[in-house]
Amino acid sequence: MIKEEIKIMQRLASFFTYLMRHYLPDAYLFSILLTFLAATLALIFTDAGFTKIITAWGGGIYGIVAFAFQMILILVTGHCLALSPAVNRLLVWIAAIGNTPVKGGMIVAFVAAICSFLNWGFGLIVGGLLAMEVAKRNRNADFPFLIASAYAGFVVWHQGFSGSVPLVIATAGSAQNFIEKMLGTVTPVSQSILMPFNLLPAIILIVTLPFLMGMIYPNEKDVKTIPEEKLKELGGEVPSVPMPKDPTLAERIDHSYTINMIFGLMGLVYLYLHFSKNGFDLNLNIVIFIFFIAGVILHGKPINYIKAVNTAIKGTGGIALQFPLYGGIQGLMIGTGLAKVIAGWFVAVASPQTFYMLQLWAAGVINVFMPSGGGQWAAQGPITIEAVKMMGIDPVRSAMMVAWGDQWTNMIQPFWALPLLGLAGLSARDIMGYTTMVLLYAGAIFTIFALLIGFGAL
Repeated sequence: MIKEEIKIMQRLASFFTYLMRHYLPDAYLFSILLTFLAATLALIFTDAGFTKIITAWGGGIYGIVAFAFQMILILVTGHCLALSPAVNRLLVWIAAIGNTPVKGGMIVAFVAAICSFLNWGFGLIVGGLLAMEVAKRNRNADFPFLIASAYAGFVVWHQGFSGSVPLVIATAGSAQNFIEKMLGTVTPVSQSILMPFNLLPAIILIVTLPFLMGMIYPNEKDVKTIPEEKLKELGGEVPSVPMPKDPTLAERIDHSYTINMIFGLMGLVYLYLHFSKNGFDLNLNIVIFIFFIAGVILHGKPINYIKAVNTAIKGTGGIALQFPLYGGIQGLMIGTGLAKVIAGWFVAVASPQTFYMLQLWAAGVINVFMPSGGGQWAAQGPITIEAVKMMGIDPVRSAMMVAWGDQWTNMIQPFWALPLLGLAGLSARDIMGYTTMVLLYAGAIFTIFALLIGFGAL
């Protein structure tokens, strides 16, 4: 019976993989086609004219440049950290647990999900680098499957401690804390992230995702192993530059442990002061800083870190090219009011019992066009709070439905996969067949829990 179910899951995954590999365009073209679609919908369903649409789109492209650079830095600094001797040994040790292709994918999904719940940037990078290490140990494993397993763990990020929506509604005075504006009080994470209605589905997904991935491992004839050129690029050694026989003063400085450790100590002092003042404020900039300082210290010598950066920077081209395009789509969705229009369609047909489910679905649809948690809440939050007032339902649970929907459809949206794809040298079409299965599975869990919330069971 179990074998038959596994075969069904494999055939379904194989079907989606075939569809994605043959019909899904490159991630760059995907973002352009989404731009065209969003512009067309704005022309049809909003009162924005052509000039307004173009202006909103262009302004959005400029508005996301800083964020795109942050994503480049998180990829580079995270990769450099993983290339350090200590972290490399840890990844090797964890990868050894996955001593078969199937076990490898399962352990990657499990670790990536836990790390994504703690912090989304950390989860993406750790999951991707662990997948690479598993691929090095299991040369016959399906490489896209391992990278997809790493991305699958990202499906719980917005329920966790770096979730944009729960952090915004926990921040007093934030321009986007619409719940504070309605109730006059902030919502601590103990009332959002740590509530049973949010924790329970997150735990279920973290525990069961590895088994889902294990069930959809492809048949032998469909396996795509890690390319030889990628293996050569990964090598087996961490960056290490030997000291020349007769070093000049400049070369001695390049190899100076003392200078490196003093610089690293400055970073540790800053982190101590930051957390002492702000508590567990693990925002994106701090994660980048932690990766950077930890990498500097663990590489020992400045020249070793420079070599690691030169290795890591090669995978950032997709981010630099495509992230600004999604900034343009986000600007278009918000600037023309299209995001509010789409959210309104779902609210219009909702009852108090079905509102949470429809809010989840609306967020999932909007996320395909603007896969930024904070940006999506800025667009969908106001109409959410208006609906909460009219229906007399819980604003916190309503806000978290936006968070759930945002993370859910990431599984068919290549935006957040770009760091992983850049790391692995793959395209979105290589992994999206597998992650479509995650979309269906996670969607069923989220929908069931949204209905339970609506009917008062949670």
